Amino acid sequence: MSISVQNISKSYQKTVAVESITFQVKEGELFGLIGPDGAGKTTLFRILTTLLLANEGTATVAGYDVVKDYKSIRKVVGYMPGKFSLYQDLTVEENLTFFATIFGTTIEENYDIIKEIYIQIAPFKKRRAGKLSGGMKQKLALCCALIHKPKVLFLDEPTTGVDPVSRKEFWEMLKRLQEKGITILVSTPYMDEAALCDRIALIQKGSILKIDRPENIIDNYEKTIYDVQAKNTYQLIEDLKNYSSQYSVFAFGEYIHYIDKNQNFNPVELENYLKQNNHQDIVIKISKTTIEDVFMDLTNLNQ
Repeated sequence: MSISVQNISKSYQKTVAVESITFQVKEGELFGLIGPDGAGKTTLFRILTTLLLANEGTATVAGYDVVKDYKSIRKVVGYMPGKFSLYQDLTVEENLTFFATIFGTTIEENYDIIKEIYIQIAPFKKRRAGKLSGGMKQKLALCCALIHKPKVLFLDEPTTGVDPVSRKEFWEMLKRLQEKGITILVSTPYMDEAALCDRIALIQKGSILKIDRPENIIDNYEKTIYDVQAKNTYQLIEDLKNYSSQYSVFAFGEYIHYIDKNQNFNPVELENYLKQNNHQDIVIKISKTTIEDVFMDLTNLNQ
């Protein structure tokens, strides 16, 4: 295994950041940690990149123990933190040269691994990093994380605050890096990005809710979800929550996602209930299950 995590826990005074987390990432796999802010993703990344000590548990990265072999791990991993942390007063070229020098290499020596990314920011190589756009900062940070040809790449919420086009381009770059044999562990709060990973771990409040391939998580979900719509959305949510057999209700785009407790649920009965509560233009139809639906359900079960 490229990454192995066994019962890792970390607390800050009375706050539990991660609790008894266990998972493995295979060599060359693109593995996603999917969860909202505060779920424990960054704490876990800092433990695995030897920046933080866990209270309990053990972990290895590229075969090295995160405590005993921290110096060896730092030579074989690339880490792109969630917050842009390069030197903003240095130019693109100066930042890249600096990080290459730290790892005892040069841009020329490892240019093949960053070429596809670097050519996109090369026209701005004399521009200070602090003056780059969000998407360009993202590409520069990725180049700096790759300049020493790491075996394992850690990307902590790399697409947060980046425009949709840059997000798409970034994931395409990750797929090409994966083809070069690099193991990638990426965290994201965006549920739609889960489908782009080989396997994912859904994480909330420091605990892993489920680990599997994205398609398996969706296919194995047994509950039926309904899209419900009416003119007054706020009142619709309130009335659905007050319906006697409702299991869960939450907003999802232009619809409300509704799950009923009864397996023999009859949508006509719900429609009549909504009409009695003065709702108009009612739409009730079966919805296509998403990772977000499963995540919301698992969160509800674990509260």
